[in-house]
Amino acid sequence: MRRILGTSVIALAASVLLVPGGGPASASTSAPAASTASVATKDRTTEPVIVGHRGASGYRPEHTLASYRLAIRQGADYVEPDLVSTKDGVLVARHENEIGGTTDVADHPEFADRRTTKTIDGKPVTGWFTEDFTLDELKTLRAEERLPAVRPDNTRYDGRFEIPTLDEVLTMVREESKRTGRTIGVYPETKHPTYFDSIGLSLEEPLLRTLREHHLDRPNAEVIIQSFETANLRDLDDRTRLPLAQLLDGSGAPYDLVASGDPRTYADLTSPENLADIASYADGLGAHKDLVLPRDSAGATGQRSALVDDAHDAGLVVHVWTLRDENQFLATNFRIGTDPNAKGDSIAEAKAFFDAGVDGVFTDQPDTTFEAREEWLAER
Repeated sequence: MRRILGTSVIALAASVLLVPGGGPASASTSAPAASTASVATKDRTTEPVIVGHRGASGYRPEHTLASYRLAIRQGADYVEPDLVSTKDGVLVARHENEIGGTTDVADHPEFADRRTTKTIDGKPVTGWFTEDFTLDELKTLRAEERLPAVRPDNTRYDGRFEIPTLDEVLTMVREESKRTGRTIGVYPETKHPTYFDSIGLSLEEPLLRTLREHHLDRPNAEVIIQSFETANLRDLDDRTRLPLAQLLDGSGAPYDLVASGDPRTYADLTSPENLADIASYADGLGAHKDLVLPRDSAGATGQRSALVDDAHDAGLVVHVWTLRDENQFLATNFRIGTDPNAKGDSIAEAKAFFDAGVDGVFTDQPDTTFEAREEWLAER
């Protein structure tokens, strides 16, 4: 159970998860004092948090220090590094351990023979993988835009930024917190933990060790650890008092459950019974946005689901992912025009999720979401 000295950790998580460090200097509202109320009875006037998804990945190649810095300057309360391991056991920030689509590794003839096919979470994947490179070798590569057709402006930054380590991310966040005068949170995700365990490169130990080295492995630190799998979160619950978040996708199932023969899917985990089980080892949900505002046959959002209320009743906070400006990522009722890469009304989308009662959102464009939050708070 998530307990500290007889007090629910969820009450502590309410202050960590719900109260942002405040907006940029130009913000018209200041951050409220930390709440000590339980999540289930929390004051709904508390500002929803803004998480820079892979940084400000709508404007810079994802998972680079430049992307994280920009997210902070655009008002993000947290930045999100996805974590994978190098061959020598160093955690680095990449969305996937396959890096052919996010780095210039294909342009390095010295690494041509490292291209291979592996089975990751039960599926064949071909490319280059971080676990086949030492950190020194990875540092010779440079990041590239993952969605060049969608975000061509970002390609001008191709080749300029290194792959950062978790240690470098935490150092940058500390520096930015000092520069801005507000505490910036870190929201790390362990990627493919069952797979990395199977090759002897467990993610949890180096994650906690690095957090400890930065004096962040404590319950009042602005750190939330997340995962799409369940077993590693249960393991982390025994090792740390930091808030934990169970990620829920819109389809499929946690791979650790699949590997163990457990038939439950992500949809199954949204039931009140399973939410109560999640609350025994985690403090919140990171839910696919369609689980909160389902889309109809025309692709438009309508009435919200019961997930937010059910999660709050279980003592869990709810953060949704991922808000993006481009039409193709928006429900049809928020699109403007027919160009899939044009910007839609993502401000209206963000406000719809705030109205649905979510406690935070992941976003590729933190400035857009910050503006939406300002408007939403003013309207209230």
